[in-house]
Amino acid sequence: MNTQLAPTYQYMFGDFWVFWFSSSNRYSVVEASLKTLLDTYLSSYSTEQFKSSLLTQKLSDDPEVIQQQLEAYLTTCNTPEETHGVSSDVAIDVSKRHILKTYALGNKHFRIYYDSELVLKTIHPAMAHLETKDQLDLAMVFDLYLHNDQLHLFKNRRLIKRVAKRKYHLIQGKFVMELICQLHDKTEDHWIGTFHGSAISDSKSAILFVGNSGSGKSTLCTLLMAYGYELLADDVTPLLAADNELYRNPLAVSLKEGAFGLLEAEFDDFKDLPEILFNRQKGRLKYLPGKAPHKSHYPCRAIVKVNYQSKSSTLLEEISVKTILETFIPDSWLSPDPKHAKQFLEWLSQQQFYQLTYSDTTSAIKTLSNVFESAERH
Repeated sequence: MNTQLAPTYQYMFGDFWVFWFSSSNRYSVVEASLKTLLDTYLSSYSTEQFKSSLLTQKLSDDPEVIQQQLEAYLTTCNTPEETHGVSSDVAIDVSKRHILKTYALGNKHFRIYYDSELVLKTIHPAMAHLETKDQLDLAMVFDLYLHNDQLHLFKNRRLIKRVAKRKYHLIQGKFVMELICQLHDKTEDHWIGTFHGSAISDSKSAILFVGNSGSGKSTLCTLLMAYGYELLADDVTPLLAADNELYRNPLAVSLKEGAFGLLEAEFDDFKDLPEILFNRQKGRLKYLPGKAPHKSHYPCRAIVKVNYQSKSSTLLEEISVKTILETFIPDSWLSPDPKHAKQFLEWLSQQQFYQLTYSDTTSAIKTLSNVFESAERH
């Protein structure tokens, strides 16, 4: 059979197996029953031998159908997702330099030229607290503008990302990666990945919070800040290969209008933060910067899926790796390097997976404090 379609790495997590396919940089979570079928398929010398093996297992489905399904599954897993490369010889249009902002990242300064107020809203609000009037030596100069319904991001006059304007989040992700690399003196190939999640620390270790849009993830992390916990990263959290630890992302927390009243009671200056309306789907937002954590990186002890439900009691329950990966993998960036993929799976195997369902924030925070304390004991 076509063993070239076999997963490169296979890791067992409880009742599930996680596969990684090097040809596509895809992760797939399957149940043990499917793993057994795949092993039988890949170890068979011929189609006839595979079908004969299935007959001995007394399966209800037709062997021919099972074979077709397995072949389709493996083909899909080995097919790279569509990507659009950028041509480095695309010339920059400096006539679009209408708005200039300069930012300070520690002792490093960088500049961004925007072509409009709308384009400025894709990046600047989360970085407004880093803005400076100093005109020192610049580590980087970016240009971000819209041309032919596509957002173009240049670094030092070289195009590094171009996407359709509706996919502006991909521009945001690429820029955050550049920012993180600059902050920590790394390059992109030093990272295992950047997770779509937020990280909170108790100055000893960190918890990674994941969740779908509107799940209350950012609001909960902000409330934890009010209770003395440190914000390590919001929305984009990087994992470094050298030490398997989560690192700081200095951007501010993005908070939706529904949380404004709650947060005004916790942060004296919250009501004075400007409201940003980027599009109708997101509604009005405020960006709250966190204080710099004591350290720039911490080991992760648990991954918590946040699930806010009105009028629910607080419930922390263990969940499967399948639920966790299906929540944060789609919007995360993970390195295609086989060494990093193996590290990611090993790192994942060391984590505890939980879902926190809550409506009362005080009870939720107390529950999470117990998670931190338990992590320290282990």
